[in-house]
Amino acid sequence: MMEDLEMEATRELNDTSHESLVGTAIKENEEQQMILRIAAEEGDRKVNQTENDGNRLLYSLHDNPSWSTSVFLGMQHCFLAIGSLIGPPLLLANALCMKENDEGYLALATVLNTLFFISGISTFLQVTLGSRLPILQGASFSFLPPALAILSLPHNKCPSDYLNATLANGNLLYNDTDGELVDSQELWMRRMREIQGAIAVAGLFEIMLGLTGAIGFLTRFIGPLTVAPAIGLLGLSLIHAAAKNASAQWGVAVFTIGAMALFTQYLRNTSIPLPIFSRRKGFHVVHSDVIKLFPVLITIGLVWILCFVLTVTGALPDDPKQRAYRARTDLRISVLYNSPWLRFPYPGQWGLPLVSVASVVGMLAAVSCSIIESIGDYYSCARLCKVPPLPRHALNRGIAVEGLGCILAGVLGTGSGTTSYSVNISAIALTRVASRRVLQMAGAIFFLAGLFGKFGAVLVMIPDPVIGGMFCVMFGMIASVGLSNLQHVDLNSPRNLFVIGFSLFVGLMVPDWVRANENAIDTGIKVLDQIFIVLLETSIFIGGVCAAFFDNTLPGTLEERGMIKWGAIKPANDGLSGAGVQHQSTAKKVYNLPFATNYRFSKFIPILPEFDDDN
Repeated sequence: MMEDLEMEATRELNDTSHESLVGTAIKENEEQQMILRIAAEEGDRKVNQTENDGNRLLYSLHDNPSWSTSVFLGMQHCFLAIGSLIGPPLLLANALCMKENDEGYLALATVLNTLFFISGISTFLQVTLGSRLPILQGASFSFLPPALAILSLPHNKCPSDYLNATLANGNLLYNDTDGELVDSQELWMRRMREIQGAIAVAGLFEIMLGLTGAIGFLTRFIGPLTVAPAIGLLGLSLIHAAAKNASAQWGVAVFTIGAMALFTQYLRNTSIPLPIFSRRKGFHVVHSDVIKLFPVLITIGLVWILCFVLTVTGALPDDPKQRAYRARTDLRISVLYNSPWLRFPYPGQWGLPLVSVASVVGMLAAVSCSIIESIGDYYSCARLCKVPPLPRHALNRGIAVEGLGCILAGVLGTGSGTTSYSVNISAIALTRVASRRVLQMAGAIFFLAGLFGKFGAVLVMIPDPVIGGMFCVMFGMIASVGLSNLQHVDLNSPRNLFVIGFSLFVGLMVPDWVRANENAIDTGIKVLDQIFIVLLETSIFIGGVCAAFFDNTLPGTLEERGMIKWGAIKPANDGLSGAGVQHQSTAKKVYNLPFATNYRFSKFIPILPEFDDDN
């Protein structure tokens, strides 16, 4: 009996020991699994952190870089915008009857200085009081078609000859197409005045759209399926402008493209060792992120030096009839010599602006295209700045400030209205700098360029293939930034694929057909003909209207159209949990004006933060 009890106890002890060992093994295995899981999670966290660090902004919207850094970053934006800024005046010069001589270059330099002046004021107002986003303002190519249509009217065509007589100051007298005798200055000024009046009236219309809140209402019908084709077509439609400038000297253009790719992509995380001196450490080496901060500025400087070397060594032809002549650094050297050191642009400097119904209607079409472009620019800029999308009061202010810029451009006379520059928005993706102070500094630099003629003349001297090479990179970025808005829509939906594909195709096809068959548009009313030509030659307008029409009429859910995510874009690492009250509160803080606006009547004013966005 005792032996049986002892054997039973021994068996229970062995079972207990075995269970204990098994339990211990299981516990150890669970602990090991937990350790491995924690290690894996930590590894994933580090990978995600590394990826986020690679996409993190160096300077966010509210950050204030040092003044010296802001100056260089602002200059980079100025250099980036110079090609688009000087483009419209250069393209209008011949139609304005500006001759390709020292006198004509001086007139063009004066117009360009005025454009710098207006761009600086408009940029500062937009960043400080408008949309409050870091968007540079400048001359818009959408104003070119109506301007050229106005200048193609019979009374605005350039005279083919001049009288054999001179004025006291030595200027030739021209027998203008309307029979009047004018000198070379009055010859182009009287044409500029007609464009001025049209732009000023169109700018007033744009201001009213912003102040009344009509733009904010229209955004309810504009989603990612409208913005993506419109902005995408903006980049794609500029292929001809990039090719025209780059073809002046493809070697220089390709070198520019290679340098841009090298500094913005391959070497963007490379630190440059720089020797410095301080009292505490003496001479020592610090690693600077100069390549990461100034890729465009470095590229322009290097390629400009290359063109200078090719010019002085005779590698570039000195015959203006050869295309490579456009790569010479002394091509517009007369602008530097003849431009004044100091000149303050003033209203009516070309005379009293003229207003005609035909010219105003044409410019209204241009303003409509500019507004569609700017709305897409605002949302693209907000996404790149990693801030919530604009509330309606900020959007209304942005459009109103752009209208004010157009009025200033019309009163002072630049030949073009102002709009947001998509090229500079793409620079945020390249440099990862979204500070307001940087764009305010860019506005100040352009303002000074308008006052100091020599500064603007130096910028005008950038060789054409250098500008063309930058266009090839930046216009591609514009198209990609626009198309990136499609991440919010369901790309498996046949409905959405139809809207995207058809809008892009028609937006590229119709303008090409109209440019080749302008005579096919003949309603018998010249004003209507001009309006149709302006609208149908603008790919942004064609693509945007088609996309907006089908997106708002074809059956589809809000989620399928991307409207829900479109209104709930969250900035990275901002702590937002969704598109609720916290998101709206953060959006209002981002776009609040720099002064108090919480008055009792403020909720009724569509441009103030207290405005009820949901009504």
